[in-house]
Amino acid sequence: MKALHIITGLGVGGAEQQLRLLLRHLPVACEVVTLTNPGPVAAGLAADGVRVTHLGMAGNRDLAALPRLARLIRRGRYDLVHTHLYRACLYGRIAARLAGVRAVVATEHSLGETQLEGRPLTAGVRGLYLLGERLGRSTVAVSPTVAARLTRWGVPGPRIAVVPNGIDLARFAYDPDARRRTRARLGLPEDAFVVGGIGRLARGKRFDVLIHALADLPADCRLLLVGGGPEEPALRRAAWRAGIAERVLFAGERPYLPDGSSGPDLPALASAMDVLAAPSQEEAFGLAVVEALASGLPVRYGSCPALEDLPPGAAPDAVRVPCDPRAYARALAEVRAAGPGPRTAPEAARHYCITRSAARLMDVYTAALPPTVPKSRSPQGVSP
Repeated sequence: MKALHIITGLGVGGAEQQLRLLLRHLPVACEVVTLTNPGPVAAGLAADGVRVTHLGMAGNRDLAALPRLARLIRRGRYDLVHTHLYRACLYGRIAARLAGVRAVVATEHSLGETQLEGRPLTAGVRGLYLLGERLGRSTVAVSPTVAARLTRWGVPGPRIAVVPNGIDLARFAYDPDARRRTRARLGLPEDAFVVGGIGRLARGKRFDVLIHALADLPADCRLLLVGGGPEEPALRRAAWRAGIAERVLFAGERPYLPDGSSGPDLPALASAMDVLAAPSQEEAFGLAVVEALASGLPVRYGSCPALEDLPPGAAPDAVRVPCDPRAYARALAEVRAAGPGPRTAPEAARHYCITRSAARLMDVYTAALPPTVPKSRSPQGVSP
């Protein structure tokens, strides 16, 4: 089988890094097209031996990109096309049809109750989404919660497959040496209580709640924010106004797979933390929470379908907290007072091992393919 993955961009984001991790575990020859922004994940994919093509799409209404993408699919003679993120799903499904590829799978990474990839769910957004969805064979939901949302939208149940996001358990295992090195490199005192926040610095993630909560915590507490995004200037101003700017560290975007960049990667940063705080009220999966659990961290969160879809007790030290600074200050103070516990991954983290997700996705591919197409092929590294 030869598959083409089409994604909107390849900056350091959850869907983008999930794609790279997944391709490392799929027994399929895969290539990638990014419509825009061939960022750090594109370089990482190329380092893995995956061919990456930048389509150079100018914007959401760059209709000239559609025939270019269709020609690329036709020339590549792909057996299956797999799309990721809203714009790529819309253009990719249409282009695949124009190129004569009927086996089209799309993954829905970011569908919330009121937002899709940070944009409000207007009637127009929903209409275009459903129009494109009909052109594919299957839509993959990253959680049962997302599958239920798709069903409420009107996507037929038989067309929906649940394939959760996966994590590399070995990479996120707690490493005390990485903890010491990372704290020293970032200037974090060895005895500081470090609250971590991981994700895009966007309004919906509500990291402002953590800024205000930190102001009510003792002076030995630090906030380590990992990610980049448009809200960073506002968060810096909020920290300055609260008088805690020196206690808030912005680590920037960090990959969780090696890409040659300097500085600690995401697993090392997780080892340096004492608790993960995720105040976002609306998530499609909650990947940062699951990765933190894999590092053995206690977690205080606002929304995490990945946990809510599991039986009670799968993550004993993951507690839901109202999206309020005082509530988070109390919750984090309780974690600090309890002291460090064993940094072992609970059952919830082990449930989302990437090898299990890759096997489920192969089942989706098999169902989408016509019977004459080989179901798998050893991956072949192709230079970009």
